[in-house]
Amino acid sequence: MNTDPETPANTPSWLGIGALLAAIGASACCVGPFLLLSLGIGGAWISTLTTLEPIRPFFIILTLLFIGLGYRKLYLTPYRCEEGDICATSDIQNRQRLIFWLGSVFILLLLAFPWVAPFFMA
Repeated sequence: MNTDPETPANTPSWLGIGALLAAIGASACCVGPFLLLSLGIGGAWISTLTTLEPIRPFFIILTLLFIGLGYRKLYLTPYRCEEGDICATSDIQNRQRLIFWLGSVFILLLLAFPWVAPFFMA
């Protein structure tokens, strides 16, 4: 069995988790208040969530960096796996790529939410 820490089967999914957390941080100033108001939760304290707006560009850059690293890991680095390992099947690689693209679309929707939110407010 392959014990190389650089193989896709042994690498943790920190790229996807990092991208998701950064996207949540980038959209917290806008998605949080919208979600709370949609649920009927209100109050003056909700306006304090908009104080995260100045650091939003940092989170956007961090999110795009993690998505780029994930793309690099799945498509640009050589796929090293020994014969007989679970990562040797193309089904696993296809599933990883599908999850990457579904997650990336969800994350990019979170990032775009502040620009799309006015269309939901009537």
